[in-house]
Amino acid sequence: MESRLRMGRDHMIVTIDGPAGAGKSTVARMLAQQLGFLFLDTGAMYRCVVYLAMKQGIAWDDLDALGELARALPLKFEQDRVMLDREDVTDEIRSAEVTAAIFHAADNLQVRAALVSLQRELAQDIDVVTEGRDQGTVAFPHAKCKIYLSASPRQRAQRRLDQLKLTVPDLTLDQVMQQQALRDEQDMAREVGGLQAAEDALFLVTDGLTAREVVAEIERLVILRKTESDDDQEIPPGES
Repeated sequence: MESRLRMGRDHMIVTIDGPAGAGKSTVARMLAQQLGFLFLDTGAMYRCVVYLAMKQGIAWDDLDALGELARALPLKFEQDRVMLDREDVTDEIRSAEVTAAIFHAADNLQVRAALVSLQRELAQDIDVVTEGRDQGTVAFPHAKCKIYLSASPRQRAQRRLDQLKLTVPDLTLDQVMQQQALRDEQDMAREVGGLQAAEDALFLVTDGLTAREVVAEIERLVILRKTESDDDQEIPPGES
């Protein structure tokens, strides 16, 4: 049964960070639907920058042009669809070409600054579930509920392999684990927006858990943090 968490006057931001393959996107999307929150797909934002750069022929080493592209990004989320200036690019931004070039946007400091600003703008005055690598540390350091989602390297690689087996049938688990280890190293070494858990994040290891079980546990943590937040608020004179 679908639940809708009542946030009252203060909106709530739930951040879900963690390494690639931890199941962040799937879980965040399901959790947002369960709670009735907006799902902020930050990965799609970086993919949109890459997609537009390819479409417009912008060179990857033109850092200023990429930054300007991000600052003027005509992005809208309409339910589960990603729209760029009324064009549905949900499928296009998931192409292998965009995926292979995503680091050009992720490593560009101007792009990161622009997209963090956009994320904060989209999350104003509404309840949001957002996922990525830096949501609880950079984008929303004051979020009331921060989750750091992880899993063993083999579990993460197996999930990724399951996603890719139809399009890359010859890919092996060992190959995925090698690619994953390299990406983890790159993600943690990034100067800005690098992978790290917020000091006040709640850790959740997803090995052996289904997506629905993970969502149920995070929902419990969200309610717990919401209750703690309400208890910490002082009641103004004359109210009870």
